[in-house]
Amino acid sequence: MIQVVLSAVLLGLTASVQANSKFYLPTDCDDIYRHDNTSSSGVYTIYPGGPTSPLHVYCDMQTDGGRWTVFLRRFDGSENFFRPWKPYKVGFGNVAGEYWLGLDNIFLLTMRKENELRVDMEDWDGVLASAQYSSFSIDPENNGYQLHLGSFSGGNAGDSLSGHNSMKFTTFDKDQDQWEKNCARQFLGGFWYYSCHTTNPTGMYAPNGVFPFDNVHVTWNAWKGSNYGMKTIAMKIRSVSKCPCY
Repeated sequence: MIQVVLSAVLLGLTASVQANSKFYLPTDCDDIYRHDNTSSSGVYTIYPGGPTSPLHVYCDMQTDGGRWTVFLRRFDGSENFFRPWKPYKVGFGNVAGEYWLGLDNIFLLTMRKENELRVDMEDWDGVLASAQYSSFSIDPENNGYQLHLGSFSGGNAGDSLSGHNSMKFTTFDKDQDQWEKNCARQFLGGFWYYSCHTTNPTGMYAPNGVFPFDNVHVTWNAWKGSNYGMKTIAMKIRSVSKCPCY
């Protein structure tokens, strides 16, 4: 409760500061685009937790109208995603490369606005696919960062995420899934596992067939099956608000 109250106070302070355009502080990539719709994709600084907590993030300003705040980005295997609870809580990686934005930051972003979710991916033949969901938010840590996912709204990758809805986040050192064992430890990632997954975007990065174990790759089952490791995958959110904020 204290965490939520403090977050609300910080967000209120951010809003009051933004009311003066001289002190423009964007809370997400949607704000940046609305402030300057010529902005290109790249790394920006946002302030979802207030003016004293700058956060670097990659903004996708091109895909389907842009304005996407990317919270998971993988494309070359340079970052280790088989990590314990704390890194998943606070974030890790390089926002100019592969990274995870952090559950605390994702919570602040989804607390601030109502957002939709898009997942973009690419196979090893260069074929692109995507999946979109009407809404996306998570609870704070005291409720396990529980996932709240809206309906599948389209995309040629098909739906591999709806089965994870309402799940709490699990890492190899914090088991909150519905399996008698630990899904994160078994499938080498950290995610909103149930028992266990139909997508594993934080799994091991490698082409299909490299690892002698099943289901440990960066998978999206509805498109390529449970043992095909994606070449790239990114998860991103965008405000569903249509208001001309700036």
